[in-house]
Amino acid sequence: MRFQMNRIGLRLTLAVALAATLAGCGADDAVDVRPAPPAIETFVARGGADAEGRAWDGTVEAVREAVLSAQTGGRVTAVDVDVNDRVAAGQVLLRLTVVEQQAGVDAARAQLRAAEASAVEAERQYQRFASLARDKYVSGAQLDQARAARDAANAARDAARAQVSAAGQNADYTTVRAPYAGIVAARRVEPGETVGPGQPLLTVYAPDDLRIEVRVPQSAADAIRAKPQAQVVFDDGRRVEARAVVVYPAADPASHSVPVRVALPRIETGAPAPGATAKVVFPIAGGDGGVRIPDAAVARRGELTAVYVVKDGRVLLRQVRLGARNGETVDVLAGLAPGEVVARDPAAALRMLAAARVAQGGPND
Repeated sequence: MRFQMNRIGLRLTLAVALAATLAGCGADDAVDVRPAPPAIETFVARGGADAEGRAWDGTVEAVREAVLSAQTGGRVTAVDVDVNDRVAAGQVLLRLTVVEQQAGVDAARAQLRAAEASAVEAERQYQRFASLARDKYVSGAQLDQARAARDAANAARDAARAQVSAAGQNADYTTVRAPYAGIVAARRVEPGETVGPGQPLLTVYAPDDLRIEVRVPQSAADAIRAKPQAQVVFDDGRRVEARAVVVYPAADPASHSVPVRVALPRIETGAPAPGATAKVVFPIAGGDGGVRIPDAAVARRGELTAVYVVKDGRVLLRQVRLGARNGETVDVLAGLAPGEVVARDPAAALRMLAAARVAQGGPND
């Protein structure tokens, strides 16, 4: 019981000490932790020309990505590719049964032969009537009827030809080919399944043409327009320079953010897949001339914000005023200068302060 009371008392003491320090809002409150303080991880606050810019998270998407759907009904007879397979332009990816479609082609060809025969007969009949009309053996009305019959037969022949073409195209739809060279991103059917028109079959994308779209505040859009450059940081730490940066002319009326499209350069090996996340860093000022620090380094207690500054072997708890948050970093508008050393983990710094207070004979319960 006494052990639990001591722990509770220590927690209350630390919380009261932090609140009292923040409420002062004046000079730095420092505790000397010399000699040999416990090791804590720190970083140097950067600002001005040392800051790399403001960053937002985005999602990689393919400029050319096609969802191949069935354009005719049938049963899947073969799927020649699988996910992650590289395909060439025009390569056969999937086949459907062609029995019904081939029957339609045969019927259309038979109708075409009949229509061609009728057109030939109608042309001969018209020529006979035209010859008789010159010698006045038939009337002009009879010649007009023969001409109309010939024209109708020719029109029926042309319609039959179009029907053959349509039936042939429908048969071609039973073979699904790659629209361009790329990678198979999804496979949604298996051999033996029956599909109908419009049903998705495969998804193919071109890995050499990728982009990222991010949404930035309106206040940052003009700065990006003035300097349309960006650096993309992937999850594995790789960095590439953007090939092009396009800022949309209008903002989203709901979120009041402006979309920015960032085109990636051609990445020969290890290109990110569509849907992967990446950070886009724009070389623009990070707020009103302040510095930028990791958001995790900020100690928050209600509306009060502070950081732990390490200076001359001492740990100083200092109140700061924050600006916009950009990804995993936050702008510090006041209370911190570039070049100052800051504790990366506020909890570790607080434990160091508590240990130093105890060593100096401070309250312990």
